[in-house]
Amino acid sequence: MAAKAFGGRCPEDAGFGTKCLYAGQEPDPTSGARTCPITMSTGFVFKDSDDAAAKFALSAFGPIYTRITNPTAEAVEKKIAALEGGSAALAVSCGHAAQLLCFSNIMQDGDHFISTNKLYGGSVTQFSRQFKQFGWSVTFCDHDDFEGIEKAITPKSKAVYCESIANPGGLVVDLERLAEIAHRHGLPLIVDNTTATPYLTRPFEHGADILVHSATKALGGHGNAMGGFIVEKGDFDWGASGKFPIISEPCDSYHGMRMYETFGKDGPVSEMLGTAGKTGISFVITARVLGLRDMGMCISPFNAFLISMGMETLPLRMQRHCDNALAVAKFLEQHEKVSWVRYAGLGGPNFALHQKYCPKGAGALFTFGLKGGYEAGK
Repeated sequence: MAAKAFGGRCPEDAGFGTKCLYAGQEPDPTSGARTCPITMSTGFVFKDSDDAAAKFALSAFGPIYTRITNPTAEAVEKKIAALEGGSAALAVSCGHAAQLLCFSNIMQDGDHFISTNKLYGGSVTQFSRQFKQFGWSVTFCDHDDFEGIEKAITPKSKAVYCESIANPGGLVVDLERLAEIAHRHGLPLIVDNTTATPYLTRPFEHGADILVHSATKALGGHGNAMGGFIVEKGDFDWGASGKFPIISEPCDSYHGMRMYETFGKDGPVSEMLGTAGKTGISFVITARVLGLRDMGMCISPFNAFLISMGMETLPLRMQRHCDNALAVAKFLEQHEKVSWVRYAGLGGPNFALHQKYCPKGAGALFTFGLKGGYEAGK
């Protein structure tokens, strides 16, 4: 008689808060421990030579080496995928690593992408300086200049990029308008959902195809662990246009395997996963077994554990962030030394987008100016 399995798994109909606690992990089969163990092992053994060969050839799933996958990292990957409503996710060392790895899936020398210009400053410098070393170029456009964004698309363009809630200005971006433009030209919409987190908005529900996160910030929540995520929705056709050969064309590293053909929504793996014709995992698999394998920006298992623990309180913390930000913004709006406050939660031109995309709150970021300007602020 088979031993009875431990309970404590995430219910199929779990709400957001329950997923923050349970999604992505299984109770330890020996001890029944609910908390995901920290697997501090660099390498993993195999059952036999056939098992090793199958895993190295991508015909079977399972850990080989922690640079590529690790059980603790896998648990937090499944958690963020569940929270975002994605098909798969990949955990890496930080948010910048997630962006670099994400674009390495689709960009080659001479390629181009379009980004809104309301971004975290580190992203601006990564895109405009570091990416230039790889021969990748970017055109920055105002977040609401939809005509300009469409005009900036060229035959070498590979993606449209934005932040759902822009850092540091707190602007809420019209994701559906950007998705319409990107998809009209056969391009994916890549969204940085760091500031909003899936608690405030889930960009896949508004047309996004790929998400990136700095897990260092709101997801982890405690300032004690660096990390980043790539999350895939799973239904973008990477083979239709011929624009994405890294994903769609034969890969010499894996004996001519075509990643999209094998792991895409119409491939054999989607049948195995029960999502045939709906979603696949080809973008995340390509990032894992090519870019992550070769560039090595893997997450520490200990950091994956800390971030997963932080995510357990995500809904509580994010709501308090939003409530506090709104209270402080209202206070500053009435302050005699403050000339202006920009926060979508206060009203104004960005309020309608806030109500559409993130009605539970406008995030924790806002900007304000002092009467007397820079000198007054010293």
